[in-house]
Amino acid sequence: MKLIKAIIHPYRLSDVREALTEIGINGLTVSEVKGYGRQKGHLEIYRGAEYEIHFIPKVMLELVILDEQLEETVATITSSAKTGKVGDGKIFVSPVDNAVRIRTGESGDAAI
Repeated sequence: MKLIKAIIHPYRLSDVREALTEIGINGLTVSEVKGYGRQKGHLEIYRGAEYEIHFIPKVMLELVILDEQLEETVATITSSAKTGKVGDGKIFVSPVDNAVRIRTGESGDAAI
C-alpha cells in the first residue's frame, strides 16, 4: 500500500476528485493548507493598503491506495491538476505498512 499526499490549487479539486473517481479511487481526505515555494507569494490590496501574502492557500489530498494503482493514480492527479504554471503543486508517495478499518476490523489491503 502507498500513501499519496498531493498539494494542489483549490480550484482544481473537483476536477481531480472526478478523475480519481473515474479510475476507481473512491476515498480521499482533503485539508486546506497554506505554503510557499517557487511561487513566492503575491501582493493584495485591502482598503487601499498593500499586503504581501507569503503563504498561498492550497488543498492537500491524502489517499491510501494499493501498490498496483500507484502509476495510474499519480498520472491522473498530475493530468487533472496541471495548469502549466508555477504553483501547480507537488505529489509525495510514501509506503504504508498497514491499514485497519475500524468498523469491521479488516486490515491490510482489505481495509482499503
